[in-house]
Amino acid sequence: MAIDPICGMTVDERTGLSAERDGERFYFCSGHCREKFLAAPAPAATNSGQRSSPAMEGAAKEAIYTCPMHSEIEQPGPGTCPKCGMALEPKVVSIEAPDDDGELSDMTRRFWVATALGVPVLVLAMLPMVGVPIDRWIGHQAYLWVQLVLATPAVLWAGWPLLVRGVKSFASLSLNMFALIALGVGAAYLYSLVAVLAPRLIPDAFKHEGNAEVYFEAAAVITALVLLGQVLELRARRRTGSAIRELLSLAPPTARVVRDGEDHEVPLDQVQVGDTLRVRPGEKIPVDGEITEGSSTIDESMLTGEPLPVEKRIGDAAIAGTVNQTGAFLMVANKVGSDTTLAHIVEMVATAQRSRAPIQRVADAVASWFVPAVIGAAVVTFIAWTVWGPVEGRLAYAFVCAVAVLIIACPCALGLATPMSIMVGVGRGAHEGVLVKDAAALEALERVDTLVVDKTGTLTEGRPQLSKVHAEGSVGEGELLRLAASVEQNSEHPLARAILDAAKERNVSLAVVTDFESITGGGVSATVEGRRVLLGNERLMNERGIQLAASPAAHEVAKSIMVVAVDDAIAGWLTVADPIKSTTPAAVRALHQLGLRIVMLTGDNQHTAQEVAGQLGIDQFEAGVTPQRKHDYVVAERAKGRRVAMAGDGINDAPALAAASVGIAMGTGTDVAIESADITLVKGDLGGIVRAVRLSRDVMRNIRQNLFPAFVYNALGVPIAAGILYPFVGLLLNPMIVAAAMSASSVSVIGNALRLRRSTQSRDR
Repeated sequence: MAIDPICGMTVDERTGLSAERDGERFYFCSGHCREKFLAAPAPAATNSGQRSSPAMEGAAKEAIYTCPMHSEIEQPGPGTCPKCGMALEPKVVSIEAPDDDGELSDMTRRFWVATALGVPVLVLAMLPMVGVPIDRWIGHQAYLWVQLVLATPAVLWAGWPLLVRGVKSFASLSLNMFALIALGVGAAYLYSLVAVLAPRLIPDAFKHEGNAEVYFEAAAVITALVLLGQVLELRARRRTGSAIRELLSLAPPTARVVRDGEDHEVPLDQVQVGDTLRVRPGEKIPVDGEITEGSSTIDESMLTGEPLPVEKRIGDAAIAGTVNQTGAFLMVANKVGSDTTLAHIVEMVATAQRSRAPIQRVADAVASWFVPAVIGAAVVTFIAWTVWGPVEGRLAYAFVCAVAVLIIACPCALGLATPMSIMVGVGRGAHEGVLVKDAAALEALERVDTLVVDKTGTLTEGRPQLSKVHAEGSVGEGELLRLAASVEQNSEHPLARAILDAAKERNVSLAVVTDFESITGGGVSATVEGRRVLLGNERLMNERGIQLAASPAAHEVAKSIMVVAVDDAIAGWLTVADPIKSTTPAAVRALHQLGLRIVMLTGDNQHTAQEVAGQLGIDQFEAGVTPQRKHDYVVAERAKGRRVAMAGDGINDAPALAAASVGIAMGTGTDVAIESADITLVKGDLGGIVRAVRLSRDVMRNIRQNLFPAFVYNALGVPIAAGILYPFVGLLLNPMIVAAAMSASSVSVIGNALRLRRSTQSRDR
């Protein structure tokens, strides 16, 4: 594998493009990068021995963007897909990259301008329909000009990017929703413009009380709605980048390399395979490697999700991004850069987030046949009126009827149907502690049939708690806890915190200790009121020559056990476990009632996983799984046709959260998990998934109810607008009737969406 010197992407030397310079061969991901390289001046050697040039450095900063729906579309810098019109996403996110490349700010500004101008236009258009004759008060011509002045910047400035995407769609013959939007908005605006500037061109049959009617409100409102969708989409893309940057920040920026017996702090990208590194307590491990000297305990929750640190000795693996806790050690670097486990997690998250099919795929599928159908209907209408229309004004009738077809097909109610239900549903979800980041997640969650959950922090509390105190000999349980807590008050180990919390809850008074000693990978010891107290694992006891009458593990399966010895004699042991949340059993039962299959994937051991799964009635479980395995399991289940939701709270869950049909993060979990997920449960309670599933089903049912009158409106309106009733009853679709039908359809959509709040509330009672 090689690195593209222009964009920094990894390139397969067997398939990548290449070029030679100064006897050295370089490989490129695309012809664009190779052309930039060849056009740049020959690079000069730098102090670090690496080659660079201002031209190459500038080009490297120009990231390659791709379309989530059409991966073959690539270009340097942001833009839109020529096939579907979606905003392109960066293939590789760097930690220095800004959250907003300017497109989100631009679209947000355009949305607010379109809204500020569109609302007054809508009000002006609606007032005469509800009995307020504002057109007579200010004069009909002034009434039309006010709408024209307000709607023009809303459509032509705020909606300009949408119109451009629609034109590109027609030019490339890849008809999508932007083609439909450009067609409907353009027809409504241009017809209205002609009605204001040249009303004599409009046949009298299409006038109301001698005045030409306009559709500025439809053009402005649809523009604002589509811009709102673009803003939400771009915000989701920004969150994708934030999740990856959170992951990238897990690796330290520098590493301590040991050379010639001295420590040298160097940038992380200068660490090479085979280097010896020193890692001190509290530091993050910079690369993947193997411990060659010393021992320690390492927090590997990034990989396993388990809160308990792992003991490490010579020969054990150390993983980039994990945190060294108690001891210093030397390690040899085995994997660096893009080969580390952390880099693979980042790559999995980025790939999975790009590969999720957005909701626009469905809309474009509809547009692919709806747009040609509408255009065909308009053409047929024009030809029919040209051949069989009235002799006088035949072309005028043909043109106006054809435009009327395009206007009536303008997706006003269709545009409102989904956003209104989503808006009300998302607001209701927030009230219930279910934060929906991506509207498409509600659609996907409705069809989920498999729920994959992590154990720690999702089903369980996610932090060690003292579950049992077992005393032997003359020392009672209360005294055993007092001695153990007194020794542990000087320790920073997570198990020590569990013992101290239990002592505090039971109002145990701690004694003053002396001669405290922390034994890396073993435990702690100290003198308490003249007695020597040793607290640690069975191996430590064996090393100190203290014999156990029976193994504590025989009594407490799959829990962390600490043996306590007083004056070289066993006094008992303490059991620490991660308890199941009190709300989890009821939530699991409710999820089963909703028809979901529940699978638990955990990095914990087999015994603990089996015990938790048995208590809760989990359908299937796997223990000892890695982030890669979680991700692969979700991908494999989706390949089988299952619709998978993933719930988790740890860094190790991030790839699976991103790969799932719907990712659900516990609000009490890590930032990486929350950023990678589509839905966040504020309370970190599994019961929130029950509420989220019910909410998604209510919202999607409501959307379908909204779409019915919207489609009925188009199905009935288009033939009538084409003049199909004219030969029989002499009826042409008066613009006033069109506007009233549009309004009635929109009002029915809004009213039904607001009903969603009551339906979800009543279900919870």
